[in-house]
Amino acid sequence: MIEHLSPDKILSEALREGGEFADLFFEQTYAVAIVCEEDRIEKMISGQDTGVGLRVLFDGRTFYSFTNRLNEEDLLDLARVVSRAVKEDRGESIFNLLHQGRVAPSAPSICAPHSPIEKHPREVPIREKVLMVNRANEIARKLDPHVRQVKVLYRDVSQSLSIANSEGLWIEGERVGTVFSAQVVASQEDIIQTGYEPIGGTMGFELFDLCPPERVAEVAAKRSLLMLSARRAPMGKMAVVLSSDAGGTMIHEAIGHGLEADLAQQGLSVYSGKIGEKVASPLITVVDDSTLPQKRGAYAFDDEGVVSQRTILVKEGILKRYLYDRLSAFRDGVPSTGNGRRESYQIKPIPRMSNTLILPGKTKPEEIIRSVEKGLFVKKMGGGQVNTVNGDFVFEVSEGYLIEKGSIGEPVRGAILIGNGPQVLKEIDMVGDDLGFGIGTCGKDGQGVPVADAQPTLRIPEIVVGGREGNP
Repeated sequence: MIEHLSPDKILSEALREGGEFADLFFEQTYAVAIVCEEDRIEKMISGQDTGVGLRVLFDGRTFYSFTNRLNEEDLLDLARVVSRAVKEDRGESIFNLLHQGRVAPSAPSICAPHSPIEKHPREVPIREKVLMVNRANEIARKLDPHVRQVKVLYRDVSQSLSIANSEGLWIEGERVGTVFSAQVVASQEDIIQTGYEPIGGTMGFELFDLCPPERVAEVAAKRSLLMLSARRAPMGKMAVVLSSDAGGTMIHEAIGHGLEADLAQQGLSVYSGKIGEKVASPLITVVDDSTLPQKRGAYAFDDEGVVSQRTILVKEGILKRYLYDRLSAFRDGVPSTGNGRRESYQIKPIPRMSNTLILPGKTKPEEIIRSVEKGLFVKKMGGGQVNTVNGDFVFEVSEGYLIEKGSIGEPVRGAILIGNGPQVLKEIDMVGDDLGFGIGTCGKDGQGVPVADAQPTLRIPEIVVGGREGNP
C-alpha cells in the first residue's frame, strides 16, 4: 500500500534533525452509514478517505502532521516540516539509550485479522443494507401504539492499514467493522422513556445471521415500553446486583480509563503510582484483550503496528499494569501493551482500551440474586461519567428491577448509581460465573475508537441509588 512511497527515505528525512523515533501511518477507509428516522431514510452516506500521518517522538514529546497527498515528494516535504519542528525544540532526550540504532523497513509483513470476514460489507449492495434498517424500523413501530420515535443506524467501515517505523517495522492489514442499533422512544401521558440496543463487532454482514435486525428493534422497543409502566426507583443506600447483560459500563468507566498510562503518568488517575497495590476485591481480575475474535475492540495490531495481546491489568485485586502506547511506554521504560489507538490518520495515537473485562468468578448468578434480601437488580446500564482523578462516578440505569427476598420483582425507572470506582471495586463480594459483553465507541481527547467491555454478574453490598427530579 505504501511501497511506492519509499518509507525508509521519508522516515530518515523525518529524523534528520534529531528525533529519536518516527513512524508513518497509512490509512484507506471505506465507510457506509444509513440512518432511518421519522419513518424514512434520513441519511445515507458512503465514501472513501485516504491519508498518511507522520510522527516523530523527541524528548517525551510528539511532533505530528498528516496529509492526503500521497506522492513521495509531498511526504518528504511533510517530513522536513516535522523535522524542523524537532530542531527548534531539540535538547537532551530520554530516549537516547532506547533507540541507539535504527533499521530502515525493508518489506511489509501481512498480519491477518483475528476475525475472518465471511460477508465483506463492500460486497453487499446498498439496497440490502437499507433493507435491514427498514426491517428494524417497521417492527419497532408496529409493536405498540405508545412508540413515538424510532431511530435505526447501520454503519460499516473497512480500513486498509500500512504502518512503518524507524525501528524497522513495516506491517499491513485490513480491519472491518459493522454496527447496528435501534433507539426507541415511547410515551404515555407525561412519561417518556427511551430504549436502546446496539450490536456489532469486527465482522461483516454476517452480523445479521447472528442477530436479525428485528430482534434488535424489538429489544429496544420493549425496554422503552417496560419502563413506561415502571414506578420510580427507590433512593438511598442499598445492595445492587449488576447483571452480566448490563454490559461493562462500570468496568470501562470506573477503572478502565484510569488505567490508561498517559492519564496515570500525568497524575490524572486515581490509580497513579499504585502498581502492586490492592485496588479491588480479591475476587476481581481485570484484563484488556484485543485478540478476542469478532469483538468490537479487536485488532491484529494497534495503530502503531504493535501486535495485539491480552494484558492483565488487575489480578485478584492487585494492580499489575497500565495500558501503554509507544510514547507512554518509553516514558516508563516498559514495552507497549499494543493499546496505541487513533480515530484516523489525522490524529496521533494515544493509550486506549480495546476489549476490557472483569473475568468470571465461580458463583451462579441465581445464587447472587438469592443472597439479596432487598435491593436493585440492574439489567441494563445507560450512560455515565467518571472523574478519573478521584474515581467518583454517576451511571444511569436504563432497565432495573427491585430485588425482594432473593427474587427479582417489579421494574423501576430513573435509577442512578452514585459512587466511587476504587471503593466499589474493593467492596464487590460476589462474582458470577457468567460473562456478558457490551459495545460502544469510546471518546477521549476528541477522538472515538470502537471498544467492547464485559463483566459477569456482580454484587455490590451497598451503594447509593439516586433518582431524577421530575420523573414521575
